Amino acid sequence: MLSANAEQRANIKFLTKLGKSATETYNLLTEVYGDQCLSRTQVFEWFKKFMEGRKNVGNDPKSGRPPTAKTPENVEKVARIVRRDRRLSIRAISELTNINKESVRQILHDDLGMKKVRPDMWKNASWVLHHDNAPAHNALSVKRYLAKNNIPVMEHPPYSPDLAPCDFFLFPKIKSALKGTRFESVDAVKAKATQLLKSITQDDLQHCFQQWKIRMERCRDRGGDYIEGDNISTV
Repeated sequence: MLSANAEQRANIKFLTKLGKSATETYNLLTEVYGDQCLSRTQVFEWFKKFMEGRKNVGNDPKSGRPPTAKTPENVEKVARIVRRDRRLSIRAISELTNINKESVRQILHDDLGMKKVRPDMWKNASWVLHHDNAPAHNALSVKRYLAKNNIPVMEHPPYSPDLAPCDFFLFPKIKSALKGTRFESVDAVKAKATQLLKSITQDDLQHCFQQWKIRMERCRDRGGDYIEGDNISTV
């Protein structure tokens, strides 16, 4: 009997033979498997393998225990995967890089997190972490990790996209710039979106932060009530 992941990989192989695109394949798998579906990155990785002629749906053979050392090569491996899809779980990153979960967690914390980018803020603890209540953020392992490292967290009220910077600032900004444009391929869309992301200035981010503060204060004043739809400028 196939494992759950191998079953999904077999379905990916089947869908490639039907002529489905990578995006169609991911959407169909999501409909069937829901929260248990492989990540978008994993689906696209396997889709590419089967398109290139791979027959086996099993994992690639691994030579011994996954490497535990936090080497520059392993840091780069993890960074490359995270840049492509920040929604991946530690387990998914471990599977894609063949680096054990403990080392992945250490790399994310020591080399790719705020501790590395803003050591001054990390040292004096003059910051709080705010992320939405997506399943990956609410996972018990994540909560334990945050508590273990004394990371201050600002709670995110349920069903409140009005408080998430990606939802009220980043996504609308990109969608507005792409609206009405006809693209010849998915790669063209990706290239344009990447260009827009790189064009975001420090002033844009500061404005986003100010809007976030306004929204958080309104949410606080209303006792956590949902406020999407209020006339709050995000331009």
